[in-house]
Amino acid sequence: DKRGAKSDEAYVREVLGELANSRNIVIINDEAHHAWRVPAESKVRGLKKEEIEEATKWIGGLDRIHRARGILSCYDFSATPFAPSGKKSSEEALFDWIVSDFGLNDAIESGLVKTPQVVVRDDATIDVKIFKSKLYHIYEHVKDDINRKAEEHENLPDLIINAYYLLGKDWLETKKIWEEKRCSTPPVMISVANRVETAARLKYMFDHKMVLIDDLCVPEKTIHIDSKVLDMAESQEEPIIPESIDDEENGNIPPKHSKKEEAELLRLKVDTVGKIGKPGEQIQNIISVGMLSEGWDAKTVTHIMGLRAFSSQLLCEQVIGRGLRRTSYEVNRETGLFDAEYVNIFGVPFTYLPHEGGETTPPPPPTPKIPIEPDPDKKKYEIIWPNVIRIEHAYRPSLSLDLTKVKYLELNAFDTPTLAEMAPIVDGNPDITKISKIDLEELGRTMRMQRIVFSTARDVYAQMQPNWKGNKEYLLAQLIHLVESFLFSNKIEIVPPLFFQDELRRRIIYTLSMKKIVQHIWEAIRFENTEEIIPVFDSERPIWSTSYMRTWYTGKPFLETIKSHINLCVIDSGWEGIVATELDRNPYVTAWVKNDHLGFEIFYFYNGQVHKYRPDFIIKLSNNTHLILEVKGVETQRDKTKHRFLDEWVKAVNQYGGFGKWNWAISKNPAAIKDILTEHIR
Repeated sequence: DKRGAKSDEAYVREVLGELANSRNIVIINDEAHHAWRVPAESKVRGLKKEEIEEATKWIGGLDRIHRARGILSCYDFSATPFAPSGKKSSEEALFDWIVSDFGLNDAIESGLVKTPQVVVRDDATIDVKIFKSKLYHIYEHVKDDINRKAEEHENLPDLIINAYYLLGKDWLETKKIWEEKRCSTPPVMISVANRVETAARLKYMFDHKMVLIDDLCVPEKTIHIDSKVLDMAESQEEPIIPESIDDEENGNIPPKHSKKEEAELLRLKVDTVGKIGKPGEQIQNIISVGMLSEGWDAKTVTHIMGLRAFSSQLLCEQVIGRGLRRTSYEVNRETGLFDAEYVNIFGVPFTYLPHEGGETTPPPPPTPKIPIEPDPDKKKYEIIWPNVIRIEHAYRPSLSLDLTKVKYLELNAFDTPTLAEMAPIVDGNPDITKISKIDLEELGRTMRMQRIVFSTARDVYAQMQPNWKGNKEYLLAQLIHLVESFLFSNKIEIVPPLFFQDELRRRIIYTLSMKKIVQHIWEAIRFENTEEIIPVFDSERPIWSTSYMRTWYTGKPFLETIKSHINLCVIDSGWEGIVATELDRNPYVTAWVKNDHLGFEIFYFYNGQVHKYRPDFIIKLSNNTHLILEVKGVETQRDKTKHRFLDEWVKAVNQYGGFGKWNWAISKNPAAIKDILTEHIR
């Protein structure tokens, strides 16, 4: 604007509009932790200069209004009355003008918001670290699988699928009750994912009915919130209203929208979830990566699934807070109180705490730590490797499966939750005297073996079809036949055997162990029918190197290194020390590195879930061969699985070419290191 700075009078007339002539104004600042005057650097670290300036802009505007018209009072409302640095709060960081505190616990106890119910028990094996149900904080048990760049069609871990069966069944019961009461809007389930790839896998799971609760798997009633698309809509000065909203609601086929119209339609749906006559009226399933905006006011949220790390209690409260708005504030005439409303929560480790941090005594000084980092003076010992994120397979046109060669699959009923007990949070802790149950026994009654066969075949098909060059229908027909022969064979063992003998229990276990069964069959088909394996590299950084390792610190024992690009080798066992010493002095070794914080990882499947395998050493030999060395005393079944995927990785990289020759070896005895190196130099 070339006209220069506006006067306070001109500013007030522009901002206040019809209220421009008003005086003695009362201001209410909602979400006031985004608007403050106190210099953040004096209280809270971790904020950028731009964030501080942004937070003080609103206050600067109020100053101008006050000078021109006069402000009687200004009231700040916030659930988090401190500058949002992303770190734990302390008493010193709280805004010092706080005069009244009505916390979340008070709101829950008074009935002004819904009561959150969390999982306290189930009938599967507990998390031995915290002695709670694995459904209490799901992410901790599946983070290797969902913390990677996975394709949308890749199956999610059984624990996540089982959690959706339990939460989805309870959602379905709620939906039926609402329909009986003639509610025109459905209850809403929110899923908060850790990354965009996980959210895409969730959307694919629902769209393709991989959770066999049909009412929940309706694409038209599911929103996958893309934060970039929402930002596009919110950046528009004038909202673009898509012409086809009415057509879409009436069931007509709407014309295609532009990207801006799609963005605006998504924003409208998100903003109007549960509101009668609005675009979001019938939305019942919301998948989001980031947090839903603080002003989001949907009242129909009844279920929340958390699939991310929850590093602070505040983060738990923010996620749960999206589901706490009541649907009704009608007072019960008999009690004079609001009737209780609940939101059921899986995966969010919520136990109310008054505040975080705030220790009165300083922590003890840290013990000395040694930096572990690449040494620029030893650059000649740098080791480079391909950054493979997955391996794709080209298959024979006619598939076969020799059941005599297929390994037995053991399904442990104690690893499969079929019942979850929910308890409301009262006075900051679960009240186990008011437990409610979610039971999947009805699922077994309605689930026939033929549907289990088809669902399993469909999921195997989803893994194979991207690389299938032949007729897709022929592939599916073959898979149905192979899956059926496996499921009705004697290759599946259920522990305890009593569950296998009970047909109802067997069907439940099969349904809830779908990922394990799919992975087992797919692996058997893959190893028997693969014609070619193709490594797929990370698009952002296809090549990785010892130079990329970030500096980290340790107090563990270490050895000085000679032929390693990394300055020191941290020793976790005496055996590793023997190997490191031999690698430094062996004439056949050109360079070596211990795979510790290095980023060299091989994905493998075990028990129906993706895990990361980090072999112990990478060695460059004098004949330019790279040797991946694993130091292992006793080889378990899990170790054998790791080594099978390591072998596949090596074969794929060697077939692709361009990275030299790669080999792998297992050392089961420290004395064998010399012989292993000699064998691979030939």
